[in-house]
Amino acid sequence: MHLVQRVMNFVFYLKVLSVTYVRGGAALNVIPGYIEFGGTLRSLTTEGLHKLRQRLKEVIEGQAGVHRCNAHIDFIEEEYPAYPAVVNDNNLHHHVGRIGKLLLGSDNVKVGNKVMAGEDFAFYGELIPGFMLSIGIRNEEIGAVYSPHSPHFFVDENVLPIGAALHTALAETYLNEHQNSVVQ
Repeated sequence: MHLVQRVMNFVFYLKVLSVTYVRGGAALNVIPGYIEFGGTLRSLTTEGLHKLRQRLKEVIEGQAGVHRCNAHIDFIEEEYPAYPAVVNDNNLHHHVGRIGKLLLGSDNVKVGNKVMAGEDFAFYGELIPGFMLSIGIRNEEIGAVYSPHSPHFFVDENVLPIGAALHTALAETYLNEHQNSVVQ
């Protein structure tokens, strides 16, 4: 198998199922009539999300059948469109890196690890080139050390002017460099 194909197959299988809640019953000595659980699905590719969703349905229905139970799978995507994977545009990646280094210095710009974000932003990326970035907000001195999904999370507001300046520089530079390609 060709190396690129092996890497693509590996990336294709990078998926996450997060069970974020389980509900069922209210008494210690009674087996509940049903159990409900839910969560999120994430993948580095939109195709991976679709495959994960299908496989999850197969596994749940199969396990329910093995135990002579019924399973009802209710994906929110049946009511709302499925979130696509967040994928950054390569040209914008280079633009953000270049401008970030000019504004903040090379030591203050780091390429982050790929994450399986579930964001509304991904819908924009299906229509136009997009880029999602993070601004470092960790500040141990004031206790700002928790992830955004933690109930203890809070923002070190000292980074807000830096973030505003970076976003302004990114937009202004991009528009200046691409003014001939922008429809007027």
